[in-house]
Amino acid sequence: MTKSISSGEEVKVLPLKHTDGDDLELPSLFELVKLCIAMIDTGKAFCVANKQFVNGIRDLAQYSNKDVIVETSLTKFSDSLQEMINYHTTLFDQTQRSIKAQLQTFVKEDIRKFKESKKQFEKVSEEKENALAKNAQIQRNKQHEVEEATNILTATRKCFRHIALDYVLQINVLQSKRRSEILKSMLSFMYAHLTFFHQGYDLFSELKPYMHDLGAQLDRLGVDAAKEKREMEQKHSTIQQKDFSSDDTKLEYNVDAANGIVMEGYLFKRASNAFKTWNRRWFSIQNNQLVYQKKFKDNPTVVVEDLRLCTVKHCEDIERRFCFEVVSPTKSCMLQADSEKLRQAWIKAVQTSIATAYREKGDESEKLEKKSSPSTGSLESGSESKEKLLKGESALQRVQCIGGNIACCDCGLADPRWASINLGITLCIECSGIHRSLGVHFSKVRSLTLDTWEPELLKLMCELGNDVINRIYEAKVERMGVKKPQPGSQRQEKEDYIRAKYVERKFVERQPASVSPPEHGTKVLPQSQEENMHNIPEKSPLAGEQVTASPTVRSNDSGTQHSADDSREHLASIISTNSLFEPEGEKRDSSVFHDSKQLHPGLQLYRAAYEKNLPDMAEALAHGADVNWVNTEENKVTPLIQAVLGGSLVTCEFLLQNGANVNHRDVKGRGPLHHATVLGHTGQVCLFLKRGANQHATDEEGKDPLSIAVEAANADIVTLLRLARMNEEMRESEGLYGQPGDETYQDIFRDFSQMASNNPEKLNRFQQSDSQKS
Repeated sequence: MTKSISSGEEVKVLPLKHTDGDDLELPSLFELVKLCIAMIDTGKAFCVANKQFVNGIRDLAQYSNKDVIVETSLTKFSDSLQEMINYHTTLFDQTQRSIKAQLQTFVKEDIRKFKESKKQFEKVSEEKENALAKNAQIQRNKQHEVEEATNILTATRKCFRHIALDYVLQINVLQSKRRSEILKSMLSFMYAHLTFFHQGYDLFSELKPYMHDLGAQLDRLGVDAAKEKREMEQKHSTIQQKDFSSDDTKLEYNVDAANGIVMEGYLFKRASNAFKTWNRRWFSIQNNQLVYQKKFKDNPTVVVEDLRLCTVKHCEDIERRFCFEVVSPTKSCMLQADSEKLRQAWIKAVQTSIATAYREKGDESEKLEKKSSPSTGSLESGSESKEKLLKGESALQRVQCIGGNIACCDCGLADPRWASINLGITLCIECSGIHRSLGVHFSKVRSLTLDTWEPELLKLMCELGNDVINRIYEAKVERMGVKKPQPGSQRQEKEDYIRAKYVERKFVERQPASVSPPEHGTKVLPQSQEENMHNIPEKSPLAGEQVTASPTVRSNDSGTQHSADDSREHLASIISTNSLFEPEGEKRDSSVFHDSKQLHPGLQLYRAAYEKNLPDMAEALAHGADVNWVNTEENKVTPLIQAVLGGSLVTCEFLLQNGANVNHRDVKGRGPLHHATVLGHTGQVCLFLKRGANQHATDEEGKDPLSIAVEAANADIVTLLRLARMNEEMRESEGLYGQPGDETYQDIFRDFSQMASNNPEKLNRFQQSDSQKS
């Protein structure tokens, strides 16, 4: 709408095209608000339907609880989809605030005021027209009326000018505000979409490796299914050609069966009632009991509670064939097999189970000792650890039990679901996205609910925690007057704080300027260890030489066996002298060192690695210590090699997660894998092999870790090294570079990792046996 105002007495108002406010595009704004409301309602309905679908996936996962792969996959997918539903809900809420609420306010309030101004303008325009008409009608000779009409016209014109100017000003202001409101609401709407898609991208980026692994598993399952189908077809073909005139079925029994069932199959059982009827039932021998079931899902009925109290015999005095009787002190049970071979198999199985029950009940302590023997301990303890992992606390619960971990380390939001594995802290999803943008050399982010956690990594998270790290990285926050972000703070404020905290390290308590690198000749080992170092024979692991022990030969030659035992006793005495086999959780007394606060950061990290002091190690890294710092005065040993000498698995994992070189070698040409092999640290050997250690590297004597392990007769380490070498050769021959290896290889290493983290004493069989000898 435009208005023309003359500079003279007349103010001319031209008839305009859009006098009802259509030039403000009000119909379009009204329509946009209606469409926005419809979109929000539809989106909420979509979220409700999607949530029901996700609940259906969760129900299917619970129903498939016996299939670990299906249950785990469906649970992960349902959790991710639930996060996406939350993101959708947030998007629709922001849309409602940015478009619906904002534009509705503009249309209802500002346009209403504009229309009121328009009515006032039209009213004064009409009054001016009436004043002009009246002024024109006055006769010339009526001077009094002429003067009155002129005064009225002048006043009306003056009023019209003011109202017209106000009206035009309000139109211009409204036009400008219309542009601002539309663009501001649309910009807010687009930023909401940007955040939505960014969150979705981050979520599925975390899920992508798992989806890739699941796809590979499905390919393998498809191959296995095809193979099984071919085998079944061959069995069908064989069965069709087989002569069933005589039943030659052979039923085998296994006293050491993994599920505890020695033998099972169908038998006829004679009832104890007056009619002596025979019924076909599914019988099994398990847990030193004889039980049967009417149907597969029924609870078993116990026939004999303790096989030690019963006997079994043939029954030839009844009309039915293939019968035998199980007699206990209180009752007897008459049973019938389908053939003579099956009867003999059942009788032998019952007799063997009776003998086994006597053996097991008579000496339970001997059975427990047998389970922990070197020949079976590795596999059994691995399965126990795996079972414990499945039934125990989840990674989220275990990590959140550590001090300060129930809230985000950087903003304080409760119940964080993400973690930085190299820092050992928990984070909310927004702070985890900021940490991810810093780069993996500053922070490695993982999900506590979506990712699989290795036992040594989970143990590392439990050794540090938010309280420990914040005491280091936020030491000067209060003194500097810096305000820590809150959960509701803007993302930019959080990002600036996190970057200042971890990248620039502004809040770390700096060491005194007088601190300098160690002087020439400075020793970093405790005094007791330095003294013992001088007493080590020339051919010893700690003096830089391999123990010259001849390989153990399993034969009846007593002389050969004696030489192997001597070498092992010699190695055990060296180990005992230098106190390198302390329990994982036992920390070394730091009083033997100087004050670590006055050390050069590299030297502080070096000493703390030997002491198993993770907080001091984290502090040294915060002060700028090089994780691969080399002590030129101690045979070019690095903190990682010191961690090996200290005997701590979690200390090695912390250094590796922070970029330690697993293949750095000392002046003797020995890397961490060499030292771990010499000292018999099986868990560390397993860790280094998983982290890409080169087991083909040789020391100055030309010995690689495998030859050292063979000379020391350490069966566990020899097994790990040979498996790793075989897996490496298989991957090279098949061109599978960068792949983890086959399932058997992964399962064995997973079992060793579980034992090293949860039951390290089971991997000290070599040292324990030696100490018992001595």
